[in-house]
Amino acid sequence: MATHSKAQGQKLPYHQIPDYPEAYTANNVAARMIDGLGYRYYWATKDLREKDLAYKPSEDSRTTRQTLDHIYGLSRTIMHAPQSKVNAYPKEEMSFDELRKRTLENIAYASKLLKEGKEGDMDNYKMIFQRGDGQTEYPFWNMINGPIADAIYHTGQVVAFRRASGNPIQKGVRVLTGKTME
Repeated sequence: MATHSKAQGQKLPYHQIPDYPEAYTANNVAARMIDGLGYRYYWATKDLREKDLAYKPSEDSRTTRQTLDHIYGLSRTIMHAPQSKVNAYPKEEMSFDELRKRTLENIAYASKLLKEGKEGDMDNYKMIFQRGDGQTEYPFWNMINGPIADAIYHTGQVVAFRRASGNPIQKGVRVLTGKTME
């Protein structure tokens, strides 16, 4: 089976986790959580094959590709919150390479927005969902235990799925330091 490599050969965010900021602020801590997600996602999705994308552990579970599509939607929500943009989810068809690239870019942009924020800005960051004619709004607190935690959780599933389909994550990935021994 062919390995997806076109977009993976391009310079994508999160080959390693960025250096941590000098100061602990609410924005920097949230951004660092998102950077941790980006690093994990980068390596969980690197060199996935068609066989890996089609893998699912049981008949009633998602495939790896469906899980990645879900993470992409979460990355959009994570990116929209610091902008207080409405989340509406049009169905988007894209290749795996494009999906991976856009997910990583969304994660990196969300982190950038948070790092550029000022003290007190987080009080104004909202998750806003559009459903029909109505909108539901949540504070950034819900972003932490919701989309950010969910995306990290599902990225871990991708790691387990790829191991089960015979393509374990590259050796040398160090999530504690955010550096990879290659």
